Amino acid sequence: MKRLLVLLIFTFNLIVIFAQNNIPVDGIIVVVGKEIIMKSDLENAYFEYASQNGPGEDEVEIKCDILKKIVLQKLMVHQASLDSIEVTDQQVDDQINYRIAYLIQQVGGDPKVIEEYYKKPLSEIKKDMRSMTREYLLVEQVQNSITSAVSVTPSEVKSFFERVSYDSLPVVQATYEFGHIVKSPPVSEEEITAIKNKLNEFRDRVLAGEKFSMLARLYSDDPGTASKGGNLGFVERGTLYPEFEAVAFKLKTGEISQVVQTKAGYHIIQLIERRGESINVAHILLQPKPSLDEQVKAIEFLDSIRSIIIAQKLNFSEAALLYSDDPNKNSGGWLVNPYSNSNKFDKESIDQATFVTIDKLTPEKYSEAVPFVNEDGMMGYRIIYLKSKIPAHKPNLKEDYDMIKNAALEEKKYNTIDKWIINKVKVTSIKVSEEYKNCPFVSEWQIP
Repeated sequence: MKRLLVLLIFTFNLIVIFAQNNIPVDGIIVVVGKEIIMKSDLENAYFEYASQNGPGEDEVEIKCDILKKIVLQKLMVHQASLDSIEVTDQQVDDQINYRIAYLIQQVGGDPKVIEEYYKKPLSEIKKDMRSMTREYLLVEQVQNSITSAVSVTPSEVKSFFERVSYDSLPVVQATYEFGHIVKSPPVSEEEITAIKNKLNEFRDRVLAGEKFSMLARLYSDDPGTASKGGNLGFVERGTLYPEFEAVAFKLKTGEISQVVQTKAGYHIIQLIERRGESINVAHILLQPKPSLDEQVKAIEFLDSIRSIIIAQKLNFSEAALLYSDDPNKNSGGWLVNPYSNSNKFDKESIDQATFVTIDKLTPEKYSEAVPFVNEDGMMGYRIIYLKSKIPAHKPNLKEDYDMIKNAALEEKKYNTIDKWIINKVKVTSIKVSEEYKNCPFVSEWQIP
């Protein structure tokens, strides 16, 4: 899987590198169809590699490996042209905004750090990224077209597993399969009105001279930003709740919004700074809470559902479909691990509060009603059913079939791409300068 994805990872590295312009253009070293590779392309890529990993013992070998990846990229871009594959400007913009937002997040939320590093404003960095981002998207589409029909049979999965040395197999961490039935107590109109009044009071206090940041530290229900004075840092358009963005992007610097409702609760927003489609904002979030009576009713309701399931009048999934307030209850109450897209979770992919509950359960047992905070930060209660717990172990076909199948599929995809390369090189005009004709990939791919 790592080998198959290396091209995409490498392409992103190039996107970042090309914003630096460290090495001047000094000649063509490879031509792939109508695509050209400059020596500066290779030197920039090597510069990035060396800055992250050190120069390495064999510079020639490393540069050959990097050049191989660039040639493969250009070969796929050439194929995209032959197949009339196109990428829209909107797709390019979306990808660039996503990458920039990720970079900003990695450096603590301040785009100035990025601008100072590359010695240019974000607008120019984005402009520099356009060409390479377009190539990235083209390569992705070509790669998907090459491997879209690839699948593996059960016998191929078994054969793949048997070829792997037992000693080289990694230990699979303990995994859990579980589901839940959620009850979200209703919030009264009186509580919502009180929340809005409180936010309007905060707004008036700021307009009268108090610091927005101090009120956020004291009163905001957002645990991620309260300690920062409510500051979200710079965020790109498209990363926040639509209702929040619709108001935030219309504010003037220093201006404070009226009360805004989102799935997370109610906010007032202050615009700190705007740079194009990126804004630095702070907010105070208040989340309406159900009354104590409503919370007790939710607990009692879940206790009754738990009793019905234990009495085998309904199974867990039937009860979840009928009674759970979870918007994803159509899965039958089963939770899906977003990192693996499966129903299995290891300890690292379970939040601490949930892990404390399921770790006390034995398989096929149900928890009592426990407090629950959903992804939007709203409170409720739930019962959790632990379907299975598999201790840490070496992989095997019975318990880890899906994982082994995915590994076998990725290997087959990689081999399919490898065969595609060999065949494509035979019918594509590729010219490599004398300086790099001794690179192993030239003979490996049988480049004339």
